Amino acid sequence: MLAGAGTWNAAADGGGPAVHRQDRMMKADGVSIDTSYFTAGSTGRRPAVLIGHGFGGSKDDVRAQAEQLARSGYAVLTWSARGFGKSGGDIALNAPDREVADVSRLIDWLADRPEVELDAKGDPRVGVTGASYGGAVSLLAAGYDKRVDAIAPQITYWNLADALFPGGVFKKLWAGIFVTTGGGCQKFEKRLCEMYERVAVSGKPDAAARALLTERSPSAVADRIKVPALIVQGQSDSLFPLGQADAMAEAISGNGAPVAVDWIAGGHDGGDPETGRVQQRIGNWFDRYLKDDKGAGTGPGFRVTRTGGIDSTDGAALTRGATSATYPGLNSGARSVGLGGRTKTFRNPAGANPPAISAVPGVGGGLAQLSSLGVGLSIDFPGQYARFDSAPLDEPLSVTGSPTVQVGVKAEHGDAVLFGKVYDVSPDGKQQVLPAQLVAPFRITPDQQAGPVRLTLPAIDHRFDAGHRLRLVLSATDLGYASPAEPTTYTVTPAGPLSLPTAPALKTAAAGLPRWTWALPAAAAVIAALLLLTARRRTATPAPDPALADVPLRITGLSKKYARSADRYAVRELSFRVEKGQVLGLLGPNGAGKTTTLRMLMGLITPDDGEIRVFGQAIRPGAPVLSRVGSFVEGAGFLPHLSGRANLELYWQATGRPAEDAHLEEALEIAGLGDALARAVRTYSQGMRQRLAIAQAMLGMPDLLILDEPTNGLDPPQIREMRDVMIRYAAGGRTVIVSSHLLSEVEQSCTHLVVMDRGRLVQAGPVAEITGSGDMLLVTTAREVPEPLVEKIAALAGIGSAVRTDDGLGVLVRLDGATASGLITELVRLDVPLTGVGPHRRLEDAFLTLISGGSA
Repeated sequence: MLAGAGTWNAAADGGGPAVHRQDRMMKADGVSIDTSYFTAGSTGRRPAVLIGHGFGGSKDDVRAQAEQLARSGYAVLTWSARGFGKSGGDIALNAPDREVADVSRLIDWLADRPEVELDAKGDPRVGVTGASYGGAVSLLAAGYDKRVDAIAPQITYWNLADALFPGGVFKKLWAGIFVTTGGGCQKFEKRLCEMYERVAVSGKPDAAARALLTERSPSAVADRIKVPALIVQGQSDSLFPLGQADAMAEAISGNGAPVAVDWIAGGHDGGDPETGRVQQRIGNWFDRYLKDDKGAGTGPGFRVTRTGGIDSTDGAALTRGATSATYPGLNSGARSVGLGGRTKTFRNPAGANPPAISAVPGVGGGLAQLSSLGVGLSIDFPGQYARFDSAPLDEPLSVTGSPTVQVGVKAEHGDAVLFGKVYDVSPDGKQQVLPAQLVAPFRITPDQQAGPVRLTLPAIDHRFDAGHRLRLVLSATDLGYASPAEPTTYTVTPAGPLSLPTAPALKTAAAGLPRWTWALPAAAAVIAALLLLTARRRTATPAPDPALADVPLRITGLSKKYARSADRYAVRELSFRVEKGQVLGLLGPNGAGKTTTLRMLMGLITPDDGEIRVFGQAIRPGAPVLSRVGSFVEGAGFLPHLSGRANLELYWQATGRPAEDAHLEEALEIAGLGDALARAVRTYSQGMRQRLAIAQAMLGMPDLLILDEPTNGLDPPQIREMRDVMIRYAAGGRTVIVSSHLLSEVEQSCTHLVVMDRGRLVQAGPVAEITGSGDMLLVTTAREVPEPLVEKIAALAGIGSAVRTDDGLGVLVRLDGATASGLITELVRLDVPLTGVGPHRRLEDAFLTLISGGSA
């Protein structure tokens, strides 16, 4: 392997020493391999870690983990596998003489690094980890290269043939996604592409296909993998289900190596990958087996994440771990549950359509998470499946592992292709949940149909509550798999009970506290820290301007550039003034700079240039005058289990100001929530939540109230109520600034307007002055005005702009020096079929004219 030119980069982080990254292109048999090498801290020798990436990704996907391990005292090497990222070559699916050989060459390179610890000359102390494709190569590297000292494969396969052809059935959807993610069949090694196309066309895997995938699988070197292995597998994973991890755990522990198994909540179908916890555990695993730190906690022999309930504050699923000292396998503590029902006959439809639905690659993780919360979304079509139910359970039953059942199967002719799954059925029978949305395929040949066959169903971790029933379904089709296209009839007879593994040694941890119990104190600590950090800035605030002491707001020359841009402005040279008692509407199209202006006004971001003064005081983050400003921007967060009143009281307490200063009753009267204040916020409609948010902004009766899109998500009656709230608030001599895209509401509720476009001020003044300006005329016509004619009108001398109305039977014209009579003369000359010319007073049309003029 020849090393190409490299580059060094350093990244600092508050959580540890700076990380140095060296990027270099390496050559392997004429193929370029793109690598990154990470180190941090001292110059002494340290163990090394290789991190592989997932299929379709690149080395960039694992950079964060690499940097964290580097800070923890490892030399870390990442690379883009052949055919991915900037690396060359064809995708060979971890072929021993290609991708696996590349890993050995990377280990060779590490052995020559002066900072890498060696076990012997040419033998670095090295661990390998990665997810999916990268997880498989970690197993293969341990099997083919004796220098590997520890591995941590995640959500990966043991036998790729078993994963893509389970039970002799082609997993067509996942296989297709696999090929597409790789960039298409042409990106693969020729043999692999031919194999895929052959199986995809026939719909049935052949012996050659199985052999090709098996020889590139970790199972091919099962007897050689003898290093400590932390196996992380996903419960929400119809691509590489838990059975793959079970097989690798059995083989590696059988070789005498330490093994721990961790079933996470997520997987290839989505869900929670538990990234932080998993990476911490991998770090501890390598500390123990690479650094030989005997005090490092490697965790239990087996851990499974369980989901139960929802955090009422944010809707996130609540999880906790169940553990045992050793991995129990998939058949521990079996319990039998009888099934009712006699022989069932059903059909495989012509073309295998419509198919039953269980897991759906790409969205299945969301479905799997919902299933853990008691929501069933799978579909079985009448006449295409057999169903067998148990009696209601007398007590709860926790199943951890693979259920099994014996059945007799007969096909009208040829193989029987069936799909088995076990549902959790509610006591009333109206709700059935498919745990993790998993299904197991079976191809039962004519020889096997001579007697009962034992079916192994998907491995799950699921609690069936007392009173619920278990339902075994055997379907003729499934969306994710290839079924015979020829119609046929299947007959299924139960030949025994369901055998359900319970893993009795598992102990479930206590449920964690809801997030709000620790989030509120944490938020208070953050606020306190921010106040300390901004104290120095506040001391440098310019002196107050006595002449503006009674002016709610004056903005002068305000500018703010976009992040990482030298010449693109969010707000540019904006100036306007707001007086007491005004309801000012801030208008502009998307991207006009309205929200940026409001955020600068509230001290949330700092302008690049210009000045904002509120009642004469210059605005800076944490400026004391901001206590006279109330705001509702981008919604408010409420604790849903508390009443509206309790939420407001809790919010005011967090400000640290005296309770009597809240003017709670006055704010509530203006908001008009009435009896709803005593109810939990989770029972509120969207309109009530918005009004509660406005009430929160009005606490303390601030002299200046800022509302950003307060009517979002409201229906017309609720919008009218919100308008009344704003008018009532300003009636007491206070000032309201409202940003909104609903021009009709602004016209009815606001006294003054500021119109912005592309960060600049277009026009400011009273609503009546803007809508009734004499330089805006509506020209109505007898027939539709073509666009070329509108362009000619706009090009006339003394015309600022011309915009065709929505119905095409008129033109809104802004005069810029021309007179109305002069305009009429020119329109007659252009043969415009006039029916009328007069001033136009709708805000919507005035707004469009202003923006058009600003763009011209």
